[in-house]
Amino acid sequence: MKIQTTKYSLLVAALLGISSLAMAAPSNTSAYVVDGSGNLVKSGFGLCWRTGYWTPAMAIAECDPDLVKKEAPPPAKAAEPVVPPVPAPKPVAEKVTLSADTLYDFDKAVLRPEGKAKLDELVGQIKDVKLEVITAVGHADRIGSVKYNQKLSERRADSVKTYLVSKGIEPNRVYTEGKGKSQPVTKPGQCKGNKVTKKLIACLQPDRRVEIEVIGTKEK
Repeated sequence: MKIQTTKYSLLVAALLGISSLAMAAPSNTSAYVVDGSGNLVKSGFGLCWRTGYWTPAMAIAECDPDLVKKEAPPPAKAAEPVVPPVPAPKPVAEKVTLSADTLYDFDKAVLRPEGKAKLDELVGQIKDVKLEVITAVGHADRIGSVKYNQKLSERRADSVKTYLVSKGIEPNRVYTEGKGKSQPVTKPGQCKGNKVTKKLIACLQPDRRVEIEVIGTKEK
């Protein structure tokens, strides 16, 4: 009877051991084997143990990261339209030399009708130009004194400015200067003689001039 009692005790102990293992086994809804603390049980290679209840839909990132549905990346922002650069305005530099004999009578600084027509033509050419400055530089021939020709060249340049302003050009955009007879166009020895004759006056005609230069920008 003692032997039977011992066998019975061993059987009870075995049953109790099975019962305790059953308590540590996963619930009928668990996809992975966990220990008594609820932590995942992993193999020596770090892999999770799946239960018989496991399905791909029950996969978790820690055990089956490849099966977990990844969040779709946010939609890419639509590319902003490329705005072409605005072309820079073209710089304008225009220089016009007007004969003083066209603008004035000999030894005068009053504009003639022919001179006004030339200036009207210039104003028409620059109507689309954003002006920075207009320079009008007067010149004289060698006939007469340095002082006299300096004043004459200045009066001629001033008369050009006055007319341009009357045509709508801003006064502060027009710069005037007189060079007198210091910058002749004729070459030395070209017009011989000092006596004032019609021949000498005609020969020195290129020296009697007004140089007008327009600086500004023009849109394409």
